[in-house]
Amino acid sequence: MDIGHIRQDYQLKTLDEKDLALDPFGQFGVWWDEAIKSEIDDVNAMALATATRDGFPSARIVLLKAYDHRGFEFFTNYESHKARELAENPNAALVFFWKELQRQVRIQGIVEKVAAEESDRYYNSRPYGSRIGAWSSPQSATIPSRTILEENVAQYSEQYKGEVPRPPFWGGFRLVPNMFEFWQGRSSRLHDRFQYRFTESQVWEIARLAP
Repeated sequence: MDIGHIRQDYQLKTLDEKDLALDPFGQFGVWWDEAIKSEIDDVNAMALATATRDGFPSARIVLLKAYDHRGFEFFTNYESHKARELAENPNAALVFFWKELQRQVRIQGIVEKVAAEESDRYYNSRPYGSRIGAWSSPQSATIPSRTILEENVAQYSEQYKGEVPRPPFWGGFRLVPNMFEFWQGRSSRLHDRFQYRFTESQVWEIARLAP
């Protein structure tokens, strides 16, 4: 099949000004609840885009682990590629794509580390194997083979047979938004797009964008 002929005409839902929440977190909550009820696989998967201080970008899929009016949280090794980029340049972006609902949410903002207590709380809620895995993987580092991971797992499983403390190099980040965009697929590529932007007046302004 010619790749250029792969397409889908979106006709499932619409998005109108009168249906929007005044607060983008409220709008995200409405869509999040619908996504949960739709039983979408990996509903909390989101693309995270970061960049170096010189502006060279990279992106990967991470998992949303919490959100509220402070922002959107994910967890990782603080020595990983993405963490090093965030240390150089805290500007970042998230994208959720819920294909089953023909929806996309883009979020831009500034990333900060979450408090150590929050990282502890989430880390301690993880399965034992995931906690051991955090110790065992020098994330983003070059390794000679998978054997090094298996040896590390064996070492730390022996060292931590009961309680597994959170590694000092592992924890959470929070993206504090200054822009949201809600995208609803529509027929003939005439999609509905609404942008919320946080202004200097400390209010969210809403604008419809052309698809």
